[in-house]
Amino acid sequence: MSTTPTISAEEMAAIAGGYHGNPFAVLGAHPYLDDVVVRAFLPQAVSVSALYGEQETLLQRIHAEGLFEGIIPRQLLPQQSLPLDYRLHITTREGHTYTADDPYAFPPLLSDFDEYLLAQGTHLHVYERLGAHIMEVNGRTGVRFAVWAPSALRVSVVGNFNNWDGRRHPMRFYHNSGIWEIFIPNLGEGELYKYEIRTRYMDYTVTKTDPVGFFSELRPKTASIVWNINKYRWNDADWLAQRPKKQALNAPISVYEVHLGSWRRKLENGIWAWLTYRELAEQLVPYVKEMGYTHVELLPVAEHPFDGSWGYQVTGYFAPTSRYGTPEDFMYFVDTCHQAGIGVIVDWVPAHFPTDQHGLSFFDGTHLYEHADPRKGAHPDWGTLIFNYGRYEVRQFLISNAIFWAHKYHIDGLRVDAVASMLYLDFSRQPGEWVANRYGGRENLEAIEFIRAFNDRLHTLYPDVLTIAEESTAWPAVTQPPGAGGLGFNLKWNMGWMHDTLRYMSNDPVYRAYHQGTLTFSLLYTFSENFMLAFSHDEVVHLKRSMLDKMPGDVWQKFANLRLLYGYQWAHPGKKLLFMGGEFGQWQEWSEERSLDWHLIEQDEKHRGLQLLMQALNRVYVTEAALHEQEGSWEGFQWIDFRDAQRSILAFARIAPSTGEQILVVCNFTPVVRQGYRLGVPTPGSYVEILNSDARQYGGAGIVNGEPMRSEPISWQERPYSITLTLPPLGVVYLKKESGEASVENG
Repeated sequence: MSTTPTISAEEMAAIAGGYHGNPFAVLGAHPYLDDVVVRAFLPQAVSVSALYGEQETLLQRIHAEGLFEGIIPRQLLPQQSLPLDYRLHITTREGHTYTADDPYAFPPLLSDFDEYLLAQGTHLHVYERLGAHIMEVNGRTGVRFAVWAPSALRVSVVGNFNNWDGRRHPMRFYHNSGIWEIFIPNLGEGELYKYEIRTRYMDYTVTKTDPVGFFSELRPKTASIVWNINKYRWNDADWLAQRPKKQALNAPISVYEVHLGSWRRKLENGIWAWLTYRELAEQLVPYVKEMGYTHVELLPVAEHPFDGSWGYQVTGYFAPTSRYGTPEDFMYFVDTCHQAGIGVIVDWVPAHFPTDQHGLSFFDGTHLYEHADPRKGAHPDWGTLIFNYGRYEVRQFLISNAIFWAHKYHIDGLRVDAVASMLYLDFSRQPGEWVANRYGGRENLEAIEFIRAFNDRLHTLYPDVLTIAEESTAWPAVTQPPGAGGLGFNLKWNMGWMHDTLRYMSNDPVYRAYHQGTLTFSLLYTFSENFMLAFSHDEVVHLKRSMLDKMPGDVWQKFANLRLLYGYQWAHPGKKLLFMGGEFGQWQEWSEERSLDWHLIEQDEKHRGLQLLMQALNRVYVTEAALHEQEGSWEGFQWIDFRDAQRSILAFARIAPSTGEQILVVCNFTPVVRQGYRLGVPTPGSYVEILNSDARQYGGAGIVNGEPMRSEPISWQERPYSITLTLPPLGVVYLKKESGEASVENG
């Protein structure tokens, strides 16, 4: 048998140097004349044999770096010689001996159909084909790795299993789709790995986290972790069956926004540590249930390297952050929410991604995910990169990611961050710092097409999953279907209402008479979209002060103003959202570095009272159809009096079209008690107060209307009947025509 290598010196050098573009053409078993040649690159080995059937063939070292080759005569092989079923018997420099399967003995695993869809950018489940998947191939269990890097010279999987040596496991390349793939037998769950990418850019070589990795190391470490995310057994079938009704536009949706790492912490070895997903399931879920919220919204849970980004600079789009546990632990949290009847919304960030070297930036030596032109590809505000929405594969990646969270984690909604930054090419840019679209305009046509496609594809598969836009401009038809020229979101944060309302509330009450229009302006546009009224985390950071501390006046007035504000918010048309800590009157601005100040509830009854008011508001909002059944048109709202600017009073009715029932709402934005206030009512009868923000149990002065108010045939405020009542100072009252089912929330 000849000992002369069967391949050229150049090919041997390319394999040993880790720059061969097609390692599967060299390594493994191949026909050679009438025989079969087996090659293996094993730098750790001093001797290697190929075992097949009852036979063994010693492989010769043909390159000093550890390339081995052996020729198996055909007469020693079964009738059908290829593919050859063999294993490698390896002896290392340290004297260890073991037998292992050869990754280069396994066939391609990406089907022609999948490759076609991936190449076209139309695959809706890339996470089923890319990433690391535990599977069995030809009777061997291992991990199939696949990654998109079309311009790379060579891509290898590296990890502890190969001493992070990129020469050891170079991958197979699919030219049509730009996918690299390899099946490595005998690996399993928990294995650390990355992709080492040798690029064509100035010999630049880099190791990258898996873009479709399902789990990652805890920061500051950055390796991906092989994980089977299909083994959790869900117990939320009842919730999923009810979800279309629970998340319809005529359903009450009251959202508690949470940053998981700072909602509450535990003392562990003298350090305040995060709660785990499972601990949050045991503590946060009962709290949200007790408070009466219908949903919880989580600041981004996808993996991110920097705590101070709050999760908005994502490196692992398919991996729930390891800060709080494993993928199954997060599934348990979602499952627990669902079993308690609570929906889970997560913040999703397709607008930008960070420049961290292990992430998506300059992935294969090209601007693969981002625009190459910084005028289109870089965010000046955040120091991050912008996805190239015009590239089909990038849109495929993002749309599949949205579907992934609904599919694998049963997420009920995605709140899309920074939509305005996606829609406008000149977002936060000066003249000359941006590039116009093909028509010379400022609209990002590629992003618009992506957003419409994302909403269409997700809602086609999961029609009852909510998509919510954080969009701060007057862009039209955000919540209209793509087919009607809209963007396709279910809901849009009403940023105009939020800014106007907070600006109005910041005024000393003596000046509010001059700013009545700031409050009433929202009703000029509130039915143009399906809105959500949000006081989010963004309003209690960066020296904006906490919700309580924003309010003017002394301590009593601050609490009264905040109770009034929440009462007004919960009565105004639109779904509701409040960031954690606001419900009990956190004094400090929020910081991701510490827990909320839960001690305030125990130490001061005013904080506990505010918390009780929020419970009552959620209860009334959910149980009274007039407050939620029609939030998108004038059918559900009617002004009673918006002209009383001198006394800073607003009065309006919320209406349930299905029954005609009304909740009458009166807000007094001054600290003056209004005795004998006359209010127009639609029909004769007795009216009762079902909520009063000044009730003593809420920390108020107790100026309530405890007795039913009988209507009089006195036409008032363009209504045929009227009642008289007392308006509490800096307070809001909800009234309802008396019935045996009326529930009184004012104590």
